[in-house]
Amino acid sequence: MPAEQIHLVRHGEVFNPQGVLYGRLPGYGLSDLGRRMAQAAADDLVARDRHVSALISSPLQRTQQSAEPIAAAFDLEPVLDERVIEPENRFEGRRMRGPDGALRDIRSWPLLVNPWEPSWGEPFRSIADRMLAAIGDAWQQTDVGDVVIVSHQLPIWMVHRRLARLSLSHDPRRRRCGLSSITTLERRGDRFVEVGYVDPAAGLAAEATDVGAV
Repeated sequence: MPAEQIHLVRHGEVFNPQGVLYGRLPGYGLSDLGRRMAQAAADDLVARDRHVSALISSPLQRTQQSAEPIAAAFDLEPVLDERVIEPENRFEGRRMRGPDGALRDIRSWPLLVNPWEPSWGEPFRSIADRMLAAIGDAWQQTDVGDVVIVSHQLPIWMVHRRLARLSLSHDPRRRRCGLSSITTLERRGDRFVEVGYVDPAAGLAAEATDVGAV
């Protein structure tokens, strides 16, 4: 019997004092607050009293660190999967806001010609396809219990919109995918459906200074 539920967990706050868009850049791990957020997500999963039998993580530092309290809680070894990684972004390493922000730099404007694709990074369709392929494999390869996948805001949001049969193009400011939030899926017939969303770290969010990539 395949997995019962798939829980998509976003990583916690990243230590990013320069305020850059870090994307896939190395060296961006969780802040102290981010570790508390990750623990809040793990605590929420434990409180559900469900059998979690598999843990998958994006290979980036912040997601592996966010997976640590979940691994400890359920005595699991995380498996890294490149398919649930943050999308590539041509603004990596740059500030997006402020007087020196990339959006004010005329040299950046050619990257902004098509926000519906988007023109500055991996196409939304590609992100949704690879995420759902990873989710499908995790569901099929898990004999019993639930699977937790620790990923990133945009990949999780692309899954939400694909399953809701909404256009993948969207306003990034309106994503419902808070730091260390949990989006839960089940298989119904021949497709996955979203059955829940919780934000266990919402009480910590007011302290956050970095909310992730745009």
